[in-house]
Amino acid sequence: MSGHNESILREPLITGHDITYAKITDDILTPVENKPNKAWWIGFIVASLGACLWLFAVSYTFWNGIGSWGLNKTVGWAWDITGFVWWVGIGHAGTLISAVLLLFRQNWRNSINRSAEAMTIFAVICAATYVVSHMGRPWLAYWVLPLPNQFGSLWVNFNSPLVWDMFAISTYFSVSLLFWYTGLLPDMATIRDRATGFRRRIYSVLSFGWTGSVKTWQRFEAVSLILAGIATPLVLSVHTIVSTDFATSVIPGWHTTIFPPYFVAGAIFSGFAMVQTLLLVTRKVLGLENYITMFHIESMNKIILVTGSIVGVAYITEFFIAYYSGSEYEQYTFLNRFIGPYWWAGCMMYGCNILMTQLMWFKKVRTNIPLSWILSIIVNIGMWFERFVIIVVSLHRDYLPSSWAMFYPTWVDVSVFVGSIGLFFTLFLLFLRVMPSIAIAEVKLLLKSASEQAKLAQIKEGHVEKAYVAEYVESLEKFDSVKQEEYAKI
Repeated sequence: MSGHNESILREPLITGHDITYAKITDDILTPVENKPNKAWWIGFIVASLGACLWLFAVSYTFWNGIGSWGLNKTVGWAWDITGFVWWVGIGHAGTLISAVLLLFRQNWRNSINRSAEAMTIFAVICAATYVVSHMGRPWLAYWVLPLPNQFGSLWVNFNSPLVWDMFAISTYFSVSLLFWYTGLLPDMATIRDRATGFRRRIYSVLSFGWTGSVKTWQRFEAVSLILAGIATPLVLSVHTIVSTDFATSVIPGWHTTIFPPYFVAGAIFSGFAMVQTLLLVTRKVLGLENYITMFHIESMNKIILVTGSIVGVAYITEFFIAYYSGSEYEQYTFLNRFIGPYWWAGCMMYGCNILMTQLMWFKKVRTNIPLSWILSIIVNIGMWFERFVIIVVSLHRDYLPSSWAMFYPTWVDVSVFVGSIGLFFTLFLLFLRVMPSIAIAEVKLLLKSASEQAKLAQIKEGHVEKAYVAEYVESLEKFDSVKQEEYAKI
């Protein structure tokens, strides 16, 4: 212990005093190997009902056409593109946590990267359903692909940002899926070795013959770094390209160069909020408080605060540029967000994304679990309204007053969106049942260095100065999974 290099003042990434390698495996695999509890069944039934609603609404759309939505000649994009951009944004946090934080050697990612990566996969799937359903003729969805054909007329227009969307999102999904599954291999092998019968055969196939040899681990780490290097530019490129769908148009409120960085910050903002929403419930229901600690929660809240502030600056910049441009159309578009018929959507957008986020400057808010969970939901509500305001409010009043029109969603619009949320949670809950929600192998790497019991051992062995001990113990007061009695004896 005396040769340990990590500062005692750093807050622990694993709490508990009786943690062993075997206990880490047992704690994380309990939801996978045992029968689901009542909370999981309640969540799964509710989510499944939502998924059934989504299936019915999408089937109804395919049968009757997109005329069943509330679109009109003026507002040709509405809830469909709003939902699409919202889901793509949510999928950003997984790649950021997995790839960027891995390259920067941030060990606090180890407990949350697996669930965040799974969230990315499921969010992109939900986004892809919007792409197909709003085409009008979904059976011709393959036309967006540059496939050689005998007609010679289906070659896509590579100058179109919509084609760039297809390439960016498909690449993002492929790399994220590969990165996620590569990280699962050691844990699949662990489940395989503990399982019996047919279940053992399934996980044996899924683990791709993982042996755990030194050579296997070396290749695993090399591949992880390569995939992280490939995935990192995708964090910036995907939502940058999504933003060009709007920025390359001449519609007031869309034709702006700030959209690429603004959309990327907003995507990370909403993505981390969704990770927070999922993990705060998961850690409680599955009893993972020792591995998803207050340090992880506060770190994610800090990122939400930073990205939310960047989004706030982007809002202010938009208003200034509209004023400074001298364009009466641009000025009216932003003024319309407050005095137009959709003023309530603008208020929700600015209130949820700017005002509520600033509460996280206070440590007591960042370390309050119920309040953090509520704020994470508020952020995602605000980010949905942001996309709604950008799309619908910019479109509903065109250059000519004679073409002005209001958008009113139909039950199909609402059902597709609410159902997509049900589909997302259904997939996530199934993931929790068949795969470990925390990367077992990566968490074990922290046990002898960044765990509470390792630091406590240093203190008891007299390797730490008393002043540092007092400061360290004081930092543990915010942890809901730390027993303070142990430190009263020191």
